[in-house]
Amino acid sequence: MKGKVKMFNSARSFGFITGDDGKDVYVHTSAVEGGAALAPGEAVEYEIESSERGPRAKGVKKV
Repeated sequence: MKGKVKMFNSARSFGFITGDDGKDVYVHTSAVEGGAALAPGEAVEYEIESSERGPRAKGVKKV
């Protein structure tokens, strides 16, 4: 999927991505290639996996 970073708290290592479908998905730094921090508005590609707390992004790549 493709989307844009809605918000990212680098101090707490997590944030949210808004997909092109309009749905928000949780993202953790460990899911970002290279473990890099993300910036609001940055375009990304990702996959979605299920977790106990709902959908989360994995394999996140900056575009």
